[in-house]
Amino acid sequence: MLHFSRLKALGIILTTLVVCAFAIPNFFPEKTVQGWPQWAQRHIVLGLDLRGGVSILLEVDTNEVRKDKVNSLREDVLRVARENRLGGAPTIRGNTVEFRVRQGVDPALALQKMRELSQPMGGVLSTTGQRNLEVVDAGNGLIRLTPTEPAIVERVRQAVDQSIQVLERRLNFSGTVEPSIQRQGIDRILVQVPGLSDPQQILEILNKTAKLEFRLLDMSIPPEQVDPNNVPPDSELLSGADADKAQKYLVEKRVLVSGADLTDAQPGFDSRTSEPIVSFRFNNNGARRFAQVTTENVGKPFAIVLDNEVLSAPVIREPILQGSGQISGSFTVESATKLAVLLRAGALPAKLTVIEQRVVGAGLGQDSIEKGTKASYLGAALVVIFMFVTYGLFGLFANIAVLFNVAMIFGILSLLNATLTLPGIAGVVLTVGIAVDSNVLIYERIREEVRAGRTPIMAIDAGFARALATIMDSNITTFIAAAVLFYIGTGPVRGFAVTLGIGIVTTVFTAFTLTRLIVAMWVRWWRPKTVPI
Repeated sequence: MLHFSRLKALGIILTTLVVCAFAIPNFFPEKTVQGWPQWAQRHIVLGLDLRGGVSILLEVDTNEVRKDKVNSLREDVLRVARENRLGGAPTIRGNTVEFRVRQGVDPALALQKMRELSQPMGGVLSTTGQRNLEVVDAGNGLIRLTPTEPAIVERVRQAVDQSIQVLERRLNFSGTVEPSIQRQGIDRILVQVPGLSDPQQILEILNKTAKLEFRLLDMSIPPEQVDPNNVPPDSELLSGADADKAQKYLVEKRVLVSGADLTDAQPGFDSRTSEPIVSFRFNNNGARRFAQVTTENVGKPFAIVLDNEVLSAPVIREPILQGSGQISGSFTVESATKLAVLLRAGALPAKLTVIEQRVVGAGLGQDSIEKGTKASYLGAALVVIFMFVTYGLFGLFANIAVLFNVAMIFGILSLLNATLTLPGIAGVVLTVGIAVDSNVLIYERIREEVRAGRTPIMAIDAGFARALATIMDSNITTFIAAAVLFYIGTGPVRGFAVTLGIGIVTTVFTAFTLTRLIVAMWVRWWRPKTVPI
């Protein structure tokens, strides 16, 4: 095992140095690193507990998710009823959609068609037996359809997943660097942004639904004459946005074009008034729909609605066929930029409510760094002294290997742009112990071989060979534990699992390649008569 070809030895040394080199940017100021090539700028991101910042816990509005589910079900029932000529429009009663079969239609046939809307949870391969819809014949031609509770829970899970993707896009588009967004339980999302001190800076971006709709104004009655308790059934009374909140608009409920078809939104300035605006562009489907709507409604006011507030209501002067347009209103440059960010990132599937917001001071983070650094230095110094005193020259070899091991861990973390937290530091320190333990196992095996009367080269060779199986077994089991922690854990637990898992890999590499190479080179150059261990 002590034979290394030149090519193999060169490969081990180059691999070690290249991986360690990725840790170098962490030792230079950020401004200095920004002038380096892009591939050399990767570095470790300090977590909230080390750097300080803002932590916000959001909760998905499950009532809104349930309401959307029931509304969607009503649309499906209406579609099936029309396709099969079963009856009139269904109605919503609480969480249930009710449908009355038209006279002359067989109720059993209608019930069968409606039951086709009920699907097994998890797809056709599901074995749980749960379905997403409960369909009941209430008698006298009345059919009731109710989403089951597992279906609502599943929809909430999907809403959280979609919300995480939207929030990531929003924070990335806004230039907020290195945010951490994680699911908490079934319906909550934890957003952490290191380096920020004011939660309001990101709350304005996070808690807007950004649901953009284009609808026609209802001109049948002036909005100031509309009784809020007696609004026409197909319309709703909405207020203007921001400074225009006192202004009321009577808007048709029917959505002609939605923001789901937007492909781009950018802030800009109106060429005529020089006021800030947001220009947008639709995809092919949206452009076709927008052109059709504007062609059919020339001369009518067109309300641009964001989160049930009317941004503006311009009159359609001519058909808009290019698939693009602009939103004007009482924008400032900052508000236009934020709106463009929200539209580009897409709308949230449901409203998010802030459950908790807190600011972690940078001072506390700095204190954690200093304590963690002192603990690491103290632990490393004690390990170095122990190994050197116990194993002499071989202890020095082990210390060199452990030093490269830690450097490789930080190099890989930098390459991944990973976030380092206090538990992550604990994972690194634990890895140092595991790496030292691996060397102790190897050296004790060598001692046993020396006591058995083997020659130095044979003892060293047999020591590495006999320790291999034991070290592999212990590291594999630890790696499995780290993988399980990463899979089921969140936040700091995952950070600990990542550093521990990377540390296991680098430990095996340094113990059986780097340490062995160092010992092999020593044997080749010094031709020892005894093993100094």
